Amino acid sequence: MDILAALAEARLVPVVVLDDAKDAAPLAEALVAGGLPVAEVTFRTAAAQDSIRAMADRGDMLVGAGTVLTPEQVDQAVAAGASYVVSPGLSRAVVERCREHGVLALPGAVTATEIQAALELGLTTVKFFPAGTSGGAAAISALSAPFGGVRFVPTGGIGPTNVQDYLGIPAVAAVGGSWMVPKDRVRSGDFAGITALTAEAVALTRPAA
Repeated sequence: MDILAALAEARLVPVVVLDDAKDAAPLAEALVAGGLPVAEVTFRTAAAQDSIRAMADRGDMLVGAGTVLTPEQVDQAVAAGASYVVSPGLSRAVVERCREHGVLALPGAVTATEIQAALELGLTTVKFFPAGTSGGAAAISALSAPFGGVRFVPTGGIGPTNVQDYLGIPAVAAVGGSWMVPKDRVRSGDFAGITALTAEAVALTRPAA
């Protein structure tokens, strides 16, 4: 599977923070039911590895690991079934470990210098993070001029009111966001509500008929 093509087809990547791995399966069900069979499960909690495994084992979701800071976390993520790895910044060690495992690396890069460093590591797609405080859609448009072959996955500060600003840029492959998977809904077990939010989010990414 071409992971990047699959992410670009989804257009949206839910950024998921799970405190308890028991929530992973019903959350995955809610995302799939809402029309978005993709997730980036962040390594910010101890439940991340088990949560990735629970989602990846379904076989019908594209599951990645987020907030990956070390090569050891790459190993843990891949062992759990992650098919792509997202980092807040650019780490040569993390990118190289991803290459060893044959998984897509999406490191954070928001400046021309960071993008050039990513290109030197053989990457053509980067996570633009934190998007909202790094110039937003205007910055991506400006950077896409000198870096014509680079694609961006902006994340951070993106929601229903501005997601179209990003998706309207040809260089943007997909957008990461967490508004369709709010932690309070996960904690309270309101997975039907998450399905509804996900369906609304998907509708925002599709051109009006």
